[in-house]
Amino acid sequence: MPQNQNQGKAYHDSTKHSYLSVQINPNYVDASTQPIAFKVYPKFYRRVTLNLNNPIHAFIWLTSAVTSEKLYKNTPDKLRVNPSAGALYPTEVYIQIRGIEGMINGIYHLEVENNCLTLIYELIDDGLESYIIPNKSINGFIFLISCVYYRSSWKYQDRSLRYCFLDSGHHLGAIAASAYLHNKDIQLIFDFDKLALNTDLGFENKEFITACAISGKVQDQLVRRLRLKVPFVCGTDYFEANQFIEYSYQVTALHKSKHQKLKQPQFNFDKDKFQQIVWNRRSIRRFRKQFISQENYLYVLQQLEQPIPTESGEDVEIYSVLHRVEGMSPGLYKGTLLLQTGDFSEQTGYLCVNQAIARDCAVTFFFVSDYTNYQTAMQLAGFLGQRIYLGSNYLGIQCSGIGAYYDDETRRFLETTKDILYAMAIGI
Repeated sequence: MPQNQNQGKAYHDSTKHSYLSVQINPNYVDASTQPIAFKVYPKFYRRVTLNLNNPIHAFIWLTSAVTSEKLYKNTPDKLRVNPSAGALYPTEVYIQIRGIEGMINGIYHLEVENNCLTLIYELIDDGLESYIIPNKSINGFIFLISCVYYRSSWKYQDRSLRYCFLDSGHHLGAIAASAYLHNKDIQLIFDFDKLALNTDLGFENKEFITACAISGKVQDQLVRRLRLKVPFVCGTDYFEANQFIEYSYQVTALHKSKHQKLKQPQFNFDKDKFQQIVWNRRSIRRFRKQFISQENYLYVLQQLEQPIPTESGEDVEIYSVLHRVEGMSPGLYKGTLLLQTGDFSEQTGYLCVNQAIARDCAVTFFFVSDYTNYQTAMQLAGFLGQRIYLGSNYLGIQCSGIGAYYDDETRRFLETTKDILYAMAIGI
């Protein structure tokens, strides 16, 4: 178990990949044993079918929608607006709705597979605000992101907590994209009493809250904590506990992030085109080793420079390894600053556990941080990753997230002492 003062650092160090560790544990799984990826409450719960002609319903639906289905070994995989490591989809979404015409004030589970909201708790004078923003009330929406961790640990074992946090960040990015398309501002909140909320939502040890996003009018008003515990429904058809993951989540939930001023991003996408991009976003599995333009590469960087709408600050730096960008020398960059010239495509492919996508793409990104709060930093990395997905796809450039890399060798390559949180590849 991690024991040093920075529990996030201890967990991260405990789950590093190296060439030797990957060879010793190649991590093969029996696909027939995969747990289900959709949580469903009993049939007697009240449900609201999402009507896409209703702007409120459309806003909610696009945060998590199933956008495609493909067969893998005769088993249908339902793909969503939010990417997920291994397409395992550990994240769930709960939405508190208050003061919205035609909707009961309550906490709903977004039942993605069946395109509906399930009312799991009706509000009186209580609500989620007291856990998240005490002494305030929100007329509007509170989106809670949770992770059913066994969906991921089934395959990725102890390292899966990294993927849960990254997937949570991507899901927040999907909420932000829907908010942009529906002309709504949101605020991401990472520092709140997650452990108490897990208890009162009845999650036991099988699911945990990672973050939330609020959208609506904030008012000064005392809201008490949930008067009743929400009945528990397991998000998988079977479950195997991982005490290392549960402990690591709990201790990393206690640290606070650095405070920063809340700023809203200012994007200028064509909304009709952007909506199609959100709908059609996919992770590419192969690149054709073609060049992208310097203009498009710089455009993707510009999207990353937009503020993240949160008061929870963590510095996430992004290195770029350029392989095929017209008018720019191949090499290692930080922003637009060239740090080292060279063709590093073979090296980045090796560092990303010999994945061809990191070798054959136009650009490989590495996200690094010397974080205060590990959970926040990882989720911000996922959130920025979602921006890269949508920003590059908007230009007709393909993208894929990469969660597997040789941690220490990648740090040496980048010449940084900070931890590697994530990698991404873009190209054609």
